[in-house]
Amino acid sequence: MARKQQLGSKPTYRLSRYFSESFRKKKVEELDKKLTTVSEICKVYEVSATAVYKWIYKYSLMRKKAVKMVIEPQSDTVHIKALKQHISELEQLLGQKQFELDFLKKQLDIVSEQYGVDLKKKASGRHSSGFGSTGKSTDIQ
Repeated sequence: MARKQQLGSKPTYRLSRYFSESFRKKKVEELDKKLTTVSEICKVYEVSATAVYKWIYKYSLMRKKAVKMVIEPQSDTVHIKALKQHISELEQLLGQKQFELDFLKKQLDIVSEQYGVDLKKKASGRHSSGFGSTGKSTDIQ
């Protein structure tokens, strides 16, 4: 077992240090601007993380305003560009479908003229309910 004389005559105590308010505010401001991190401050100035978080709680402008910082994996501009690309693809598909619809309507008009039969449905006509008498007998003899 080591004796006190072997380790040294004076025991080593941790020095109590005091950081000025302006220093603490400056470091919290650097943290808010993301110029440094809590771990860097702890290493460089030999201060505990608990103390740094107390400084943040006391001096941070973000903390006082109750602002939450949300970090998203993609920025809004990337998301907006993707949405615009999707819209342009949908508009192209819509244009193709409209072209097909116009083509089919034209074909229907040509066939109607050729055979003299109106093939278009009339919306004003009476619709059949599917029930009732057709006037024909279904008796099998």
